[in-house]
Formats: sequence, structure tokens, C-alpha cells
Amino acid sequence: METPSPPRKGRLRPTLVLATLSAAFGSAFQYGYNLAVVNTPHKVLKAFYNDTYFERHGTVPGETDALLLWSCTVSMFPLGGLLGSLAVGPLVDRCGRKGTLLINNIFAIVPAVLMGVSKVAKAFELIIFSRVVLGVCAGISYSALPMYLGELAPKNLRGTLGTMTEVFVIVGIFLAQIFSLQAILGNPTALRTLRGWADVEDEIEEMRAEDQAERAEGRLSVLNLLTFRPLRWQLVSMVVLMAGQQLSGVNAINYYADMIYTSAGVDAAHSQYVTVGAGVVNIVMTVVSAGTVECLGRRRLLLVGYGICGSACLTLTLALLFQSTVPELSYLSVICVFAYISGHSIRPSPVPSVVRTEIFLQSSRPAAFMVDGAVHRLTNFIVGFVFPSIQEAIGAYSFLVFACICLVTAVYIHVVIPETKGRTFVEINRIFAKRNRVEIPEKEDIPAVGPHTPSPPAKETSF
Repeated sequence: METPSPPRKGRLRPTLVLATLSAAFGSAFQYGYNLAVVNTPHKVLKAFYNDTYFERHGTVPGETDALLLWSCTVSMFPLGGLLGSLAVGPLVDRCGRKGTLLINNIFAIVPAVLMGVSKVAKAFELIIFSRVVLGVCAGISYSALPMYLGELAPKNLRGTLGTMTEVFVIVGIFLAQIFSLQAILGNPTALRTLRGWADVEDEIEEMRAEDQAERAEGRLSVLNLLTFRPLRWQLVSMVVLMAGQQLSGVNAINYYADMIYTSAGVDAAHSQYVTVGAGVVNIVMTVVSAGTVECLGRRRLLLVGYGICGSACLTLTLALLFQSTVPELSYLSVICVFAYISGHSIRPSPVPSVVRTEIFLQSSRPAAFMVDGAVHRLTNFIVGFVFPSIQEAIGAYSFLVFACICLVTAVYIHVVIPETKGRTFVEINRIFAKRNRVEIPEKEDIPAVGPHTPSPPAKETSF
């Protein structure tokens, strides 16, 4: 009797590396770069707005009008992201994952040209419109890329490749910060080729199993997904992960960072270099996350990450409250900012991109990623819109809110979300089926399905 050979682990072949890097650079990198590119040169952009307004009307814009123009420039990006997130479902169903990423390049090239000619045309409206279109590009990228990479990667590399979305977002942000420095610019055959070996029967069998489960589940719309009981806890978990990622305070920390650096005695002219240093930490820790997510698992990284972020927010609150009486605490504030960035970069920032791909099958991913993108953009908008008012009202205590959100999110992850490392999509689906109180037939109970077998309609089961 022959001893069964151990399952073969997928290798990082050059073809797979090229596919991952090209897809990530053409989408996630664009998102990160355009997210941060307007921050440092805001004075130059505002001066362009004022000059253009003066040439048209013979007077400079009032404080209210100037604030409105700049607010539109900044806020149009997440608004466009919301539109892109809502469009990604129909796009990936009609054009496929790869086709969607290719089409999405149009939404990066066109606004780049428009922004390039805006000064010659003396039209700041082109910049504002371009920010909307770039937001659409970002919204599509942030949903379509993890979907593509998660389905492209072998099981044992799914976590590492899944974090590439966030890695390239962070790299894009970092390069935008670098380019903004005054010192820089102021002055089956395919599967065999991908894997590198001829025997891919195990992986093909895994695909068949997912295909059978997918056909049993049916193609889901967003409305079906919201009322489909077998995916109830997957949907709730995805919403909690994405909302927790944004509401845990990462954008507020960035908003508050310059003030913290100044209070620690960093000269205003040098604070941008401290910001770049924080960007370096962001990149390094995100890369560390990509290297450890397969060793330590998704769930453990998320729990540790939210623990670091919550502790940093709590300590930062105390440091900000008492640094007027104990000046040395201002240095502790800077340490807390870097600790928070480290904790968020290695866990809550990149890992949800992996988990959200793993907990849904192909049939439900487009609809799920539409909901995911909408939650991501709305919570991002809420933090940006509400935090300044909260900070104005309660000051340093505002970070206690984020500490509580980190705690609640960590508790939910501990109680509900299973470890997905090393499991197939179908196995993960079975784990959630127990919590959803539905039965999924075992592999031998699922009828054989041929390539031309019609898919049954989506089951409309209510909560």
C-alpha cells in the first residue's frame, strides 16, 4: 500500500511574482500615492486657486470660499472611492478580475492628464474633478486587487500575497511624501507555469470543490447578500474588520501627528522629515506583516495589532493631558504615535484585505467587496468629518474613543472570526456555516458538476 505523499506547498514562481507586482503597482500604488499627494503641497495648490480666482473675478476668494474649495479637493477623493466601490461588483462580474484592473487604468491616466493641464488651462475645477475620478480608481483598486490576488495565490501564500494590497498602498503614500519634500522636487497550462511543476491535481481539485460550493450558493447580488443567512456572519465580520480599521483612529493619529511633533520640540520646518520617518516605519512594518502572516496567522496578528493600537491611544491620552506639567511626556507622545503606526501597519491595516477574500467564495465576493468598499469609504469619511469637532470639544480624551473601538473590535475577532491560515475557501465556508446554523453537504454529497452545468439561482434566505 502506497503512503500518500504530503501536500505540496506552492512556490513563489517568477510568473506569480510578476503578476502580483504588476497588478499591485498598477492599482494599489495609485491609490496610496493619490491619497497622500495633496497633503504637503497644499500651500501651492491653494495659491493656484487664489490666483485663478483673482484672474476671473478681480478679487481673492473669501476665507469661507477658500475653505470650501480646499475641502472639495480633499473630500472628493473618498466620495469617488465610494462610487468606485459600488461599481466594482458589476465590473468584475462582466469583465473579470484582470479585465477590471486593466480598465481601471483609465481612471488613473485621464485625471493625471487633466491635473497636468489644469495650470495651463487656469482651471482649478479640473483638479477637483480629477480627485473624484482618482477616487473611483482607488475604490475599484481596493476591492478588485485583493480579490484577484487572493484567487491567484496558492493556499500557503495567500496571506503574503493578500497583504500586497496594503504594502503597495503604503509604498504609494511613502513615495508621495518623498516626492513632496522640498529637497526632492522643490529643488492549467497557465497554472503549471505559475506554480512551476506539472502535478497540480490537488489545486485543481480544490478549485472544483469551490466551484461546486459556489454553484450551490448561486451568484449573489448585494441585496441577496444582505438577506442571505449562510453568509450572515461573514458579512458582519467583514463590516467589523473594515470599520474597525478606519474607526480605530489611524487617520486621526495622522491628523494630530504634526501637533504632537511640534509639542515635542520638533521645528516646524523639520516636522515633514519626521512624517517621512513615520512613513518608513509604516512600510517596514507592513512588509513585516507580509512576511509573518503565514507563520503567525491572521487572527493572532489582528488581536496583537489592536492591542498595540488601543494601548498606544490610551497612553497618548495620558501623555497629552499631563505634558503641560511634565514636559518630558511630549517625547512619550511621539513614541506613542510611532507605536500606533507600527501596530496598525503590521496587523489591522493589511490583514483584513486577506481575511475578506478568504471568508467569501467567488460567487459572493463581488457583492461582498461592494459592501466592503462602501463601509471603508463611509467610515473614512466619518472620521475625517467628525474627528476635528470631537477633538475641539474634548481634546486629548478623543483618543479614548479610539481605544474603546480597538477593544471592541479585538473582542469580536476573538469570539467570532476563526483562523483562516492554511485552509481552503470551502473549509473556511464550512466553519462559518456552523455559526450561521446552516448545513453544507460534504464533498461526496455534492453532485458532479460539468463545465456546462447551469448554475442555480441565488437562494433568498432571510436572517
